[in-house]
Amino acid sequence: MKTPAFPERSRLVGHLLVCTATAMAALAITGCSLLKEQSGYAMTADAQQRASAELAAETKAGANIDTKATYLKLVEQMQKEGLWFASLAHIDALEQRWGVAPESTRMRADALRQTGQAALSEAAYKRLIGTPLESAAYRGLGLLAGARGSYAESVQLLKQAQRQTPTDALLLSDLGYASLRAGQVAEARLPLMQALQLSPNNTQAQANLALYLEATGQSDQANRLMESNRMPEASRAAVRDAARQLRASGGVPLATGAALPPLSASTTSENASPVRDEVTTLPLMLKASRWSGNGGLRTASQMNPSATEAAVSLSPNSTPRGTP
Repeated sequence: MKTPAFPERSRLVGHLLVCTATAMAALAITGCSLLKEQSGYAMTADAQQRASAELAAETKAGANIDTKATYLKLVEQMQKEGLWFASLAHIDALEQRWGVAPESTRMRADALRQTGQAALSEAAYKRLIGTPLESAAYRGLGLLAGARGSYAESVQLLKQAQRQTPTDALLLSDLGYASLRAGQVAEARLPLMQALQLSPNNTQAQANLALYLEATGQSDQANRLMESNRMPEASRAAVRDAARQLRASGGVPLATGAALPPLSASTTSENASPVRDEVTTLPLMLKASRWSGNGGLRTASQMNPSATEAAVSLSPNSTPRGTP
């Protein structure tokens, strides 16, 4: 008869009890910790989401500037939004990483001009002469000449740019306006008409052609053009005022040194009252009212395509026939 192995069984049971107790204690600790985590999760969920969003944005931004071409596009977009000072910092970073190139030099020259650093801007534009961006160089130099009141020089420089890029509507509009300011009224007609027909919805081209028509005594046609493009009254008043100054001064700067009052196309609240913009802009850019950017100005092609065709087909040398 075998003796029951009570001591061995006791040791086995004791070992199982110890393991069970240890496991329960661990489970209790884990459960307590998990409970604390769950109670704290609700309080930190927003912060975690914000951190995740910031990390995703940083990752995306890093991916978006991993090539020179994408960085150039980033700087170009900044300049379109008027962030000229900030764009200069990014141009520095771009050139440190990929070196100086005609594209970055042109952006730098534009930013220097827009931030009031004329001498540095002129030097940068001159470095573009002999490169594929030579047209941009002459256009920039022409705008700088116009800014200091040298309109005859501005016309010559803009013509050099226009010979290389003959279908650039904004360049043609600048050339037409510079011609008006230089007293070359007859020469202004062709580039201004070309600018509007190449870019019918461009508010700058519309305003500059309206200025030419008003300045040459063709008020009816100027009114038809501004009406067909739903130009705000503030813009129309500025065009008429500029035309009066042109007629009084013979197309040259006024004796007082005052410049024709160009208008800014910067955007603002659509519901704001239309008043004259007091911010000085480029002398060669008589633009539509600043309220046009947010819907204040609807182009004729958007409202009435046939009206645009009629406005574009106007002949500035024809005899005014009265407002239809």
